[in-house]
Amino acid sequence: MTQTTPDPDGAGEGAEVTGAPSAGARPPLAATAAQTTAENPWPLRQLSVKVGEYVARMSPLWVEGEIVQLNRRPGAGLSFMTLRDIDVDMSFSVPVREHLLRALPVEPVPGARVVVHAKPSFWTKRGSLQLEADDIRPVGLGELLARLEQLKRVLAAEGLFAASRKKQLPFLPRVVGLICGRESAAERDVVVNARRRWPAVQFEIREVAVQGTKAVREVSAALKELDAREDVDVIIISRGGGSLEDLLPFSDEQLTRLVAGAGTPIVSAIGHEVDTPLIDLAADVRASTPTDAAKRVVPDIQAELEQLDLGRTRLRAAIRARIEREQSGLDAMRSRPVLENPSSILAGRADEIRSRISLARTLIGSRLDRAADEVSHLGRQVRALSPLATLERGYAVVQTADGTIIRAPEQSEVGEALSVRVAGGRFGALHVDTDPYSPPAPQAPTDDRARPEQDRTENDEETA
Repeated sequence: MTQTTPDPDGAGEGAEVTGAPSAGARPPLAATAAQTTAENPWPLRQLSVKVGEYVARMSPLWVEGEIVQLNRRPGAGLSFMTLRDIDVDMSFSVPVREHLLRALPVEPVPGARVVVHAKPSFWTKRGSLQLEADDIRPVGLGELLARLEQLKRVLAAEGLFAASRKKQLPFLPRVVGLICGRESAAERDVVVNARRRWPAVQFEIREVAVQGTKAVREVSAALKELDAREDVDVIIISRGGGSLEDLLPFSDEQLTRLVAGAGTPIVSAIGHEVDTPLIDLAADVRASTPTDAAKRVVPDIQAELEQLDLGRTRLRAAIRARIEREQSGLDAMRSRPVLENPSSILAGRADEIRSRISLARTLIGSRLDRAADEVSHLGRQVRALSPLATLERGYAVVQTADGTIIRAPEQSEVGEALSVRVAGGRFGALHVDTDPYSPPAPQAPTDDRARPEQDRTENDEETA
């Protein structure tokens, strides 16, 4: 059996088996990975060979990772370290020459970030991939700070640190979630100080790794769990001080986004006052120390009792002052004459009403008198202008049978029957050609001033 070199994806030229198969023998292996079937699969050794050949053709490359384990063997000249990905839980074994480690400017320790120039290799028997290093360099502090600053700018541009996203802390949380290191001083500081301020406070504590490769994963898992609980009203993420490398997990992009997107208010208490990991910026409240975090999440019962006493004192004083004002007003009301002798106001009003009634009667009487005089005067005018008044003075209205008024003798003929209307009624008459009227002898004129007053008055009325 002869083998050929595979293509990079394993689908190119594969192993070939020459020679005719004997009766009952297995069919020849598939030439390529795409030609394998359930009836004619590759054995694991064949796959291992293919992968090894592909990896062997890869060029050396630079990779970055975090040292999680270092097994040094100075006598053997070859040491082994485990290099983990910065963001996800993935690691490779890296054999490295001892002289490369000794040439480093700083001692390599677990947790340190390094960049390695290595050639990938595949162990066919174990089916494992490793990196054979020929150069190793530590990631400098300045480079770490530059990367953090770049990540900070990116997250800030997305609005993860905006003040508008910050949530208010509850005045008195039902349960406080606490994420901290195992048996850490930070845990004691938070719990002791919080219970000193409010003895009835309840905690849900999650002890996790707060540095190293597991920190981001365990802190994130604890945060998700506590954020999902309805009884947890606030969450504290606490850790004591440390170096920049020790605090790097709390500047992880994934954890920072998780803190910014949490539905529960988050208090970050990482390191000391001078330390500012990225979750400090994403959290709703940043506490300078774990003790400061305890003071921020629960009120001080003594201070609240003092405020309560002060409020009661102010309330009593306000009520007392209000009662005194109302009592003074009531006393002033009672001292008024109208309330001491209510009939006095009625007496004054009665006199005023009687005076108004008398005045009204006088005015009404005067108005009635004027109206009566006016009616009498109008009556005299009507009577003076009435045709009946003229008839009463002896005049008559002569009409023909058809109602025509006779104003001249020529309007009727001799012998024509006429109707005569006088003040007392009507009577008939005949038109004769002679006038039977004989006027009386003239009388001497009389002095109007010598007439009795009654005659002058009647004459004046008739004239009017």
